[in-house]
Amino acid sequence: MNRLKLPSHLNRRQAIQLLGMSSIGYLLNSCSSEFTAKVGDLTEPLNQSFGELLVKPQLLIPEFAKSAIDPKALLLNSYDGTPEIVGGAFLKENRDKYRLTIDGEVKFPMELNLNALKQLPQTSIIMQHVCVEGWAAIVQWGGVRLRDLAKMVQPKDSARYVLFQSADKYTESWDLASALHPQTILADRMNGEILPDDNGAPLRLATPIKLGYKLSKWVTKVSFVSQIPKGGKGYWEEQGYEWFGGI
Repeated sequence: MNRLKLPSHLNRRQAIQLLGMSSIGYLLNSCSSEFTAKVGDLTEPLNQSFGELLVKPQLLIPEFAKSAIDPKALLLNSYDGTPEIVGGAFLKENRDKYRLTIDGEVKFPMELNLNALKQLPQTSIIMQHVCVEGWAAIVQWGGVRLRDLAKMVQPKDSARYVLFQSADKYTESWDLASALHPQTILADRMNGEILPDDNGAPLRLATPIKLGYKLSKWVTKVSFVSQIPKGGKGYWEEQGYEWFGGI
């Protein structure tokens, strides 16, 4: 089967915009919710395949200078407040109780505490966090590459997606290539300081290749799977947001 090729004169952002302005997008915005759901079910595999084609697993996104960071520009979109991770505010008495579970279709499922995560190679990135609501902020995130965690648990050949669960019940699903991108990290630091509770402590997703709603806060579980379960695309995706969420 021939693979879809993008016209050479289109860059990545223009291709995404073209997809969003397609006749299918027009129909989805103008028809009934029942029709939208049916068309969405039919076109979602195409959207996933199209998005995956745009990801170049080894391509690094240029970083920003430290001088571009504006700590006040990153807005908080948590409407229900900071969740209780293990029975209380995370950064007080419960640091030793936290565990990150990594499971699914992997050879070596495991649970890691914060001390174990600190022993892994650390990295940082100064990137633009882009919210679908129309604002953006330059932020420095620091933590562990998700691809390094994947090397430890060794996903099976059947794994194609990665599911994320958070302490506030927020869920997300990603394609495997985006999750293993070298600039996708589980961050425990923000702008050189310990990640604040309201910004997702102890761990949150950060990457320059996804919109903000894909970057889960308060992550407690990472699962490698071959299929996305019904109703499990993600909190906002199940309400109509585009699944791939790439920039």
